[in-house]
Amino acid sequence: MSWVSRARARIREDVDAAIARDPAAASRSDVVLNSPGLHAIWAHRLSHRLWQSPGTKPVARLISTATRAVTGVEIHPGAEIGRRFFIDHGMGVVIGETAVVGDDVMLYHGVTLGGRSLVRGTKRHPTIGDGVTIGAGARVLGDIEVGDGAQIGANSVVVKPIPAGAVATGMPANVRFPDLPGEDPYEALFREPALFI
Repeated sequence: MSWVSRARARIREDVDAAIARDPAAASRSDVVLNSPGLHAIWAHRLSHRLWQSPGTKPVARLISTATRAVTGVEIHPGAEIGRRFFIDHGMGVVIGETAVVGDDVMLYHGVTLGGRSLVRGTKRHPTIGDGVTIGAGARVLGDIEVGDGAQIGANSVVVKPIPAGAVATGMPANVRFPDLPGEDPYEALFREPALFI
């Protein structure tokens, strides 16, 4: 498969993920033209590729800066972002340089994946597992891990690791596990008011 074919497949995959997660999406063209979260993700994929080469790092930073100005989403080109990533609304999302985001992750507006250290050359930002949902305004700070399938409630502040499948809400975040084993995370949102996003 050529580079162009892979890029097209990735774009289709991103659009499909957006449509699946955004009930306001009217059509594929609506999502492609009007989703600042998707535009930020696509720009990041380009800037991240450029970030891999020392000679093109300045260009990568310019792309990320221009993208922030246009979309309100700031993703450092060094951040590693997985497949089918979706940012709903977008405005105010910040993802730091050493953040790692898994596949099938969803962020709402105002989320920060930030650092707690000023030491250069170290991992300063969180690692987010596959299938994680992070609610509006949440802050996940430092070199911590958020396990697969975890949910972080709106406006929560997370500074400690979150185990896979856990729910974290509050400031600072309290961690618990769903009361019903195997409960659909979407259905859990209606039982847990702190998760409303």
